[in-house]
Amino acid sequence: MLRVVFACFLAVTTLMSAPGRADQNDPRLDELFGQLQIAESPHAARMLESVIWQVWLESGSDTVDLLMGQAMAAMSEERHGQALELLDSVVVLKPDYAEGWNKRATLYYVIGRLDDSLADVERTLALEPRHFGALAGMGLIYGQLDDDARALEAYERALQVNPHLMHAKQKIRELQKAVRGQKT
Repeated sequence: MLRVVFACFLAVTTLMSAPGRADQNDPRLDELFGQLQIAESPHAARMLESVIWQVWLESGSDTVDLLMGQAMAAMSEERHGQALELLDSVVVLKPDYAEGWNKRATLYYVIGRLDDSLADVERTLALEPRHFGALAGMGLIYGQLDDDARALEAYERALQVNPHLMHAKQKIRELQKAVRGQKT
């Protein structure tokens, strides 16, 4: 077990030091997602998820990175209006940056703008189809909209990308019962 964790750590540190383009097009992501599929422990999976999120956050633009940091701080302090202004700027400045759309989708969800959240999730997934956070978010949105079949599909897609999402596994179990009950 210790050997597996060490091997995972070595792979992650090697990938983090490798030069690469930041954001969802970063060449390190393919290897990270491959490692995530075969991670043998929850700890190793969490380490890989953390590195993936770090790569996704790197926009390749100092300005966008600064705006993202400010937006995330505003979100954590529940300054939603300010966060929205910052994230609007992010997606205008860098429309091909998936994490900008994903963070704005998250904010829209928090403030109850579910249609806007879903639109931004779809934009995120168009740019980064492996974005397990956006897929799980889509499941949450469809759950709020009482669309169990679509919520189930979104969680299943998230689990295909990241088989270590415990929340998604639980939601799938719950939704399978609900969806089966609807079909009978």
